[in-house]
Amino acid sequence: MILDIVYILLGLVLLVKGGDYLVDGSVAIAKRAKLSEMVIGLTVVGFGTSMPELLVSAQSALMGNSGIAIGNVVGSNISNIALILGVTSIVHVIPAQKSTLKVDLPFMLLSFVLFVAIAMTGTVGRVAGVIAVLILTSFVTYQVRESRKAEATLAKENPESHDEAEPMALWKAILLVVGAFLAMVFGANILVEGASNIARQLGVTDRIIGLTIVAIGTSLPELFSSVMAAIKGKTDMAIGNIIGSGYFNILCVIGISSIITPITGSNIGFAFDYALMVCLGVLLWMFLRSKYKLERWEGVTLTAIYITYLTKTIIVG
Repeated sequence: MILDIVYILLGLVLLVKGGDYLVDGSVAIAKRAKLSEMVIGLTVVGFGTSMPELLVSAQSALMGNSGIAIGNVVGSNISNIALILGVTSIVHVIPAQKSTLKVDLPFMLLSFVLFVAIAMTGTVGRVAGVIAVLILTSFVTYQVRESRKAEATLAKENPESHDEAEPMALWKAILLVVGAFLAMVFGANILVEGASNIARQLGVTDRIIGLTIVAIGTSLPELFSSVMAAIKGKTDMAIGNIIGSGYFNILCVIGISSIITPITGSNIGFAFDYALMVCLGVLLWMFLRSKYKLERWEGVTLTAIYITYLTKTIIVG
């Protein structure tokens, strides 16, 4: 028990410092690659912070534990929107670009709906996994191409806005990001291990562990990177991270996991969780659409929804 508590505390330290360095390195990569911070959040940060989910779900699928494989992803998406964006917007109001509402959020919602439709058949097979990965690859390619066009146009129209201090060398930025990712993945893993061990000693089921402890634990990289981004005024990266993680979790994590081995039993016990995930995505879109920003009271609302969901999951099951 004492060792598990040490794991939890050490994991938190690695997540905090990793999130700090991840933002700095990602901003430098965005400048060097001539990409917007939003797209870096959607791609580099979004994919990187989804690595814990990929590792956990792929391993769970190989072991035939669909409860944790599915619960990890669905629970992470619920916590990403309700808890992480909720907490982040309480720390700093998060503005949203029109492109976020017209392209990025609808794409995330579409991935949610497609996943639920397939999952409710009972099996997420290899063909569905391959299609999911291809859709993700096409969308990311489109995002990068459009971002470079937009940044090039902005540079021509406002050349003085790009006369800033020289960003760190690309190799240094990449090294910093990779190091931050490794620290956050390792930190999340040992935190989840410590928390899961304590939960199992208390008789908690795998489904609840997957939807709560594992889901929150694997979402901690998103939480700390988003909060750090908001504190540093990089709000585009903060919201891009969550939206990107949302569709990466579905299309990449579930996609690759189901390619490795088909995920069965995906329609057992998750109906409420699937519905909440989709509803939270719609609610986020409605909040952002009202004033093109996520305000503090909306963050409080999202956080309250998550606390209620967490309480219900733990008490009722």
